Amino acid sequence: MSWEPHTLTTRETVEPGPVAALSALFDDGTPAVGPGDALPPLWHWLALARWPVSSVLGADGHPARGSFLPPVELPRRMFAGGEVAFHAPLVVGSTVRRQARVESVTEKAGRSGRLVVVVVTIRLYDERDRLAVEERQDLIYREAGAVPEQAAPAGPAAALAPAGAPFARVGEGAWRFATDPTLLMRFSAATSNPHRIHYDWPYATRVEGYPGLVVHGPLMTLALAEVLRLEGHDAPVARMRHRNRKPLFCGRPALLRRIDAATLGVFGQDDEPHSTLAIEFGEGFGHA
Repeated sequence: MSWEPHTLTTRETVEPGPVAALSALFDDGTPAVGPGDALPPLWHWLALARWPVSSVLGADGHPARGSFLPPVELPRRMFAGGEVAFHAPLVVGSTVRRQARVESVTEKAGRSGRLVVVVVTIRLYDERDRLAVEERQDLIYREAGAVPEQAAPAGPAAALAPAGAPFARVGEGAWRFATDPTLLMRFSAATSNPHRIHYDWPYATRVEGYPGLVVHGPLMTLALAEVLRLEGHDAPVARMRHRNRKPLFCGRPALLRRIDAATLGVFGQDDEPHSTLAIEFGEGFGHA
């Protein structure tokens, strides 16, 4: 299939429904975000998300590649991270102009075999046609890993009942973040994300070889950003850099805490973070 990168321009509404869905999912006592309010940093990931039509979905639930994204043959995909700069507020209920483009496609050799790194840039313009958000997303495609002959049984994590509000303060600057299958399903729905590793236990374990359901990278990042709101920060955010370093699996312990004055991390049972978020405060408009 011949493929050339192109700029995809659309006009989108900053939808209040998914914004309300995330507020309900976090259920953490911070002020609700509704029509007329400025989006908190990174919430455009939900407010501008759109469901793909059924006819384009691949075996993993993602849209098949070869239209906007390149026709990479490697079967496994992950959202590795990126960077977001905030220049002007995006208001719930307003209309924005969205420009997206694939900037580069690079093949590399990783520890698990071949990798292809796809860099996508996104620019969002507000109703006055001001540049409001500039974003770079790093997508990684990799080879399929070995699937155990004996697939992981549906253990306690798969049967977890909804655990209630996911955030709980456990110390100065530290928050427990609890996940369960219902939370992951609700986040998939709020972000229009049909990727099966987040809600389909047999697929995640027997096809992709994971030990359980995979917590969304953007959910970890948004949870880290929510710490700013939980702690009452009101300084404008100029830029955020986020990186998903290793998977977090549903139901496993997770702690949100500071790595340094400007960086937060999601930690499991060791000192290597699953996900990190570096924050620059300044002349931006991304109020927490």
